[in-house]
Amino acid sequence: MAGSPLLEATEHQARARVALNAALAEPSHAYLFRGPRGSGKRAAARSFAAEILAEGAADPEDARRRALLDPSPHPDLVWLAPAGAQHMVEEVRERVIRASAYRPFEGGKRVFVIEAAEAMRDESQNALLKTLEEPPGFVHLILLSSDGEGLLETVASRCQAIEFAPLPAEVLEERLAGEALDAPADEIAAAARLAAGDLERALLLLGDRGRELRGEAERCVGAAIAGECAGAPWKALLDRAQAAGEDVEAATREALEEEAKAGVKRSAKEIGDGAKRAGRRRRTEILELGFELCATWLRDLAAVGAGAEEVVFNRDRLERLRAQASGVDATAARQGAALVQETRRGLELNVSEELALEALFFRMESLFGG
Repeated sequence: MAGSPLLEATEHQARARVALNAALAEPSHAYLFRGPRGSGKRAAARSFAAEILAEGAADPEDARRRALLDPSPHPDLVWLAPAGAQHMVEEVRERVIRASAYRPFEGGKRVFVIEAAEAMRDESQNALLKTLEEPPGFVHLILLSSDGEGLLETVASRCQAIEFAPLPAEVLEERLAGEALDAPADEIAAAARLAAGDLERALLLLGDRGRELRGEAERCVGAAIAGECAGAPWKALLDRAQAAGEDVEAATREALEEEAKAGVKRSAKEIGDGAKRAGRRRRTEILELGFELCATWLRDLAAVGAGAEEVVFNRDRLERLRAQASGVDATAARQGAALVQETRRGLELNVSEELALEALFFRMESLFGG
């Protein structure tokens, strides 16, 4: 693999690099590249596919070069990405399940990559099981997933997992700085740390909606500290998550309806269900981010109170943290952060979100002596 693009693609993923390097000696029939968005899964999958297709090709360098292009003109590389919020069932059937039976057009291998595999409907995932379990000897499948909960265990268990870790904050900061964003350096540094290794999340935080969400989280914590939870400050977080979900639901519905007009077979129920699922995912994602921002603000208050400003995440709001920390016990701030994380985990048990948030902030208010 010396000199291969796979080295560059896994520059910050030592564990994945070792696994893929070993796998090239005898590639498995199916892989699951699993990790946060922006962690390099996509680039690694393309480079890994290029190495597989180059092996045994009449002209390995040319095969590798064509496989690395995006979109790729290599006939034995099939790359499937969802057009909207979900993969189309028929596209998975036609371009992967049925196409995998055809012998390679050139060389001795075919590679099928399914990006955002968690966006496949259960029907598609179940239909894919036989192909994952007993593919032709010349077929290799690579599934990419940022959300393990959206992938059926029966699918995941049939793949060799390649784990991608969250990118270090320093790497995210460097990439964000190269995006020519209209944001000051200290805000970029804060977003890189608040994103937990997720490049897309960092970009969201640097946009208007992300900035507003950070402000709502800060105000919620401030209300608990000041003993002002009677005004239900958490409702702003719920409203923001609901609005984000509704926007995605509407956009997804429009995209699915356009596909139906273009000839894709899809019932009105399928369109409605698909749009609602996409909206729910977005709503949950934004609400969970709100929880994380509240917990991080409390963590930062504890750090400032303990004289450890060098580990603060919200670096662009240090003055506000100093002012608020002056009247807050650092131990109480750490306990508050633990309460937030405990409540977030409880939501996975289908607890009422509004009741959970109400209980959380009144408990925090009591913790701070409000």
